[in-house]
Amino acid sequence: MSVDDLLPVGTARAGIDVAAEARELVAGLLDEPWGQVSPSPYETGRLVGLAPWLAGHAERLGFLLAVQRPDGGWGAPGGYALVPTLSAVEGLLSELRREPAGPDRDVLARAADRGVEALRRWSRADSGLVLPDMPAIELIVPSLVSLINGHLEESGDGARLGLPPGMDGAKLSAVHARVASGAGIPPKLVHALEVAGEAAIGAPGVAPSPIAAKDARALTAAVVNAETTMIIPGPSRGIGRTGPPLGAFATIGASPAAGAAWLGAEGGRDPANPVRRYLEEVTARSGGPVPCALPITVFERGWTLSWLRRAGIPVDVPPELVASLEDGIGPAGVAAGAGLPPDADTTSVALYALALLGAPREPGSLWAYETDTHFCTWKGEEGSSPTVNAHVLDAFGEYRRRVPGSSLRYRAAMDKLSAWLRDCQGAEGSWLDRWHASPYYATACCALALEDHGGEESAGAVREAVRWLLDTQHEDGSWGRWRGTAEETAYALQTLVLTRAAAGERRTEAVKRGYRFLLGAVTDRGMAIDAPALWHDKDLYLPVAVVRAAVLGALSLARRALSTMAGDPVR
Repeated sequence: MSVDDLLPVGTARAGIDVAAEARELVAGLLDEPWGQVSPSPYETGRLVGLAPWLAGHAERLGFLLAVQRPDGGWGAPGGYALVPTLSAVEGLLSELRREPAGPDRDVLARAADRGVEALRRWSRADSGLVLPDMPAIELIVPSLVSLINGHLEESGDGARLGLPPGMDGAKLSAVHARVASGAGIPPKLVHALEVAGEAAIGAPGVAPSPIAAKDARALTAAVVNAETTMIIPGPSRGIGRTGPPLGAFATIGASPAAGAAWLGAEGGRDPANPVRRYLEEVTARSGGPVPCALPITVFERGWTLSWLRRAGIPVDVPPELVASLEDGIGPAGVAAGAGLPPDADTTSVALYALALLGAPREPGSLWAYETDTHFCTWKGEEGSSPTVNAHVLDAFGEYRRRVPGSSLRYRAAMDKLSAWLRDCQGAEGSWLDRWHASPYYATACCALALEDHGGEESAGAVREAVRWLLDTQHEDGSWGRWRGTAEETAYALQTLVLTRAAAGERRTEAVKRGYRFLLGAVTDRGMAIDAPALWHDKDLYLPVAVVRAAVLGALSLARRALSTMAGDPVR
C-alpha cells in the first residue's frame, strides 16, 4: 500500500505520477526555450503607454481592467502594489488622451480614477507604506509619478502625487543625462530603459541583443514561408505576419517595456526591426499582456533541473539542455537570458545543476563576484542577497564533492559563505531576500545549502530554520507569507525532509499536513492551481516551470519520507 492509498477517500490528485510529470516538464524546457513567465501589470501598463501601435493593445487594456483590485490598486499587498499601480494608472491615462468619448472611455476613466485615488492614499505621510527592495524601484517610481502628474496637470484633475519618504528624482535625472549623452550605460540598467523617457528612443549607448535562432525555434508553430510568413499558436492562432526569417529577434534588456521605449513611435512602424519582432513574439504568446523579462532561458533551466535533481526525481535530461547550461558560461559567468548581464545567481545555479547532472564544471567564473565578506549578484550591487550566496555555496560544495582534490580556495570560500549566511539569519530562524517576496524560499535556499555544505558549525542555524518552519505552518497544513500557497509549502517541505535537524514526531506530523495540502493545491500534473507571483523583478512574477519543479520535488520527497517514517501512517 502506498502513502497515497492511506489518504482519506476523496483527497484530490493523490495519484500524481511525479516522475512522468517531471519528464514532461523537462521536455517543455526545450519546447519553449524563452521560458514560461506570468504577465506583469507593470510591464503591460508600460506597453499600453508606450506602444499603442503594437498588436494586442486592446487585450492589454482588458488585462489591466481585469486584474485591478477592489481598492483601486494593482499587484500584491502592501508596498508591492505601488509600482504596478503607478504603471497601470499612467497607461490608462495615456490611453484616455488618445481615446475618443464613448462607453469604453468611461470604463477606462473609472479605473484610472480609482487608481489615482489609491495612489493619493498611499502617498500620504501616515500611509505606512513600506516599499520592497525591487530592481530599479528608485528610478521607476519617480519616472511614473512625473508622468502621472503631467497627465493630472493637463486635465486639471486635483493635487499632484508626491514621492515616498526618502525617495527623490536625483538618480533618475542622472540616468536621463547619461542616456541622452550617448554614453554606454550599465547593462543592468538597460533592463529598465523605459525610465529614461524620450532619451531612450534609439539611445546610441544601447545595443540590441540578438537572440539565437536555436533559442527561438519553438515560439512559432510553423514557418509557412521562411522568408515571409509565420503562423503563431495560442491566443493569436491563425494570425499571419510578415517579416524577416525565423530567429531575427533582438531584445533591449530582455524587457518588453525597454524595447518599446527604445523603438519609440517611429521605430515601432518598421516591421523588419528585430526589436519589434521580439515584441511581436512576446505579445503573441499571451495575446497581449507581457512579463517583465523574456527570455529567461538559463535561469529557468538551471532552477528547474536543480530542484528536480536535488529531490532525487529520476528523469533523463536531454544533452541539448546540459549543453545549453555549459555553453554560455564565460569568464564572468552566464546571464539569465539574452539581453541581461551575467550574474552570480544564474551562474551558480547553472553550475550546481551541471554538477547534479554529472557534468561538473570548474566554478572559477564566480570569483568575479567575490567581495571581502560575501558574493555580490553583480558588480556594483546595492545591498546583498542571502540566496545568491547560498547558491554559490551549493555550486562550490557540489563541485568539490564531485571533483576530489579541487582547489582549497573553494573550501575557504565555503567557510566564508557559511559564516556570512549564519550571520544573516533572522532571530526567529528564517532568512529574507531581495529576489523573492517569501521568506520560505530564502529559508529553503539557505538552510539546504548550509545543511549540505556548511559543516557542523552550521547545524544550529539549520535547527533554528526548522523550528521556525514548524512554528509557522498554517492550520490547513500550508505555509505562506500572505496566505498558504503550493510554492511556499513546497519549499517548507523540501527543507523539512532534506535536513537532519528536522527529525522527530513534530516534523512527521508537519510533513503529513503539508503533503495533504499540497495534493489539494495542485492539478493532476503537479501544477499549482492558484499560484501568486512572488519572485522579484521590476514587478513580482511567477516562473511557471521553476515553481512546478519545486512542487514536484516536494511531492516526491514527502511521499518517500512518509513511506519510511517508523510505522506512523498518513491519517
